[in-house]
Parts: sequence; C-alpha cells; structure tokens
Amino acid sequence: MTRPTAPRALILCADDYALHPLVDAAVEQLTLAARLSATSCMTTSPRWVQAAPRLKALRPRLSVGLHFNLTESHGGAVPAYALGDVIKKAYTRQFSAAALRLQWQQQLDAFEQALGTAPDFIDGHQHVHQLPGMRDAMQEALHQRYAGSEMPWVRSTTPAGGLWRSPKAAIIALLGGWTTTRQLQQAHVPVNTGFGGVYGFDAPDTASYGAQMAQWLPQLRDGSLVMCHPATDVVQGDAIGKQRPVEFAYLMSEAFAALLQQHHMQVAQGPLRHLMKI
Repeated sequence: MTRPTAPRALILCADDYALHPLVDAAVEQLTLAARLSATSCMTTSPRWVQAAPRLKALRPRLSVGLHFNLTESHGGAVPAYALGDVIKKAYTRQFSAAALRLQWQQQLDAFEQALGTAPDFIDGHQHVHQLPGMRDAMQEALHQRYAGSEMPWVRSTTPAGGLWRSPKAAIIALLGGWTTTRQLQQAHVPVNTGFGGVYGFDAPDTASYGAQMAQWLPQLRDGSLVMCHPATDVVQGDAIGKQRPVEFAYLMSEAFAALLQQHHMQVAQGPLRHLMKI
C-alpha cells in the first residue's frame, strides 16, 4: 500500500506591509486564516515603526522580510524614483555604489530596530533588488551583516515552470531575475525555487483573479513562491489600490481552498528556509 504524498508547499507572500493600514489588516487576517506564508515590509514608510509591532504576534507562523524600496514615495514623504528611471540608471551605472550601500544599510537598520531581529528574507518593491548595482550592494550587505549567522533568503523571480511565457514575467526575469538567481546561488545565498503571481493587476473580480491563480499553481514546484498584494479595501491613491481587495477576497475564499486541494498544495507557514535552494 503506497503512503499518500504530502501536499506541495506554496509560499504565498504579501508585498507592501506598512504601506497602508488596509494592507496591514489583510496580512494579519490572511495569516490567522492560514492563507499566507510571508510578508515583505516597506521600512521606508512613515508608518513602519507604528505598524511593525503587529507582526511580532504573527511570527514565527509568518515569515517577515524587507521589501527594499526606491520607487514608492509614500505620498511624497520620502524621495523616490520612477521605475523607468531606476532601470535606466541601474543599467547605465549612474547610481554610486556608496549611495546604494547606504540605502541597504538604512532600510535593514530600520527593520532590525523595529523588530529586534534580522529579516527572514529580502525582496524588492517592483523587483529593484535584482537590478545591476542593487544586487551587488545587497550581497555585500548580506555577507557583512549576516555571515556566520542564518543568512536571510532572497526572492528569486525566475519564473516557475512555463510561466516565462507570460511577457511580463519574462521581462522581470530578464531585468535581473535570472542573473541575480545565478549569482546568489554561486554565493550560497538561499533562494526560492520558482516564482509566480505576475499579471497586469487587471482582474476585475475574484473569479478573474482565481483564473490567474489556476494558471500559476500547476507550474509551481514544492517551495515555489507566489507574490500577492492584498488589502481589506480599496487603497486610495495607490496605483493598484482597486486590485488589492479583489486579491484579498479571493485568498480568503473557499474557491482558493478548493483550488489548493485540487492541486494537492498547502500554504506553507512557519520557518521556510528548508524549502529554499542554495
């Protein structure tokens, strides 16, 4: 008699914690409902120090990481670049190495000061962590700060399975995703195995977002990561503010539970390092 196989582990990560109270509420509710594995935090947000304490009660079931940011101004409260400008400056080497090192230092310091620990993982708002210059400064910071201790894992945006056929997913992978993943593995920094969740933020309802999820899940391996951007209601003034409650409603739904069961998958909670590729 064959022993039943364990469900494949899905790492479901909500980006943008501390961007807005409605985002933070979604992270908390999804975690408690066992529908979320991780959240990445915007320590550049003026709300970060206020929002961070709510995470302590959610750990260790929720992994908590740094969402490295150069492109979100938080309503003009902090300096920020347009994404196109960041990409151009990165590929033409117009950012100074010292300035990038300072950004990593300040954002990691803010994380550690608020939570008292290193981040469980690192990723980037609009994936800027994987761009030329950014990734070099990231690796330098990781090895300087965490060598000899448990190294935070880093989000790889290498598409899982056949998801590279999505033009947007392929562009993200081409803009540093594949290169950064190779470099991190050569440096023995843990990364997730495959990535999903890329779409145009254009799903008008939960059924449409569910159809996206139904395309992603079959392509995932055990320990692949899917990013999401939930909020409990519309986030006014945010470019994807209307999409966020659609994602939240679907992730809390019985339809999502049924889809996970159909694909013999389970949202992972607790320490995730054993699922990473080194």
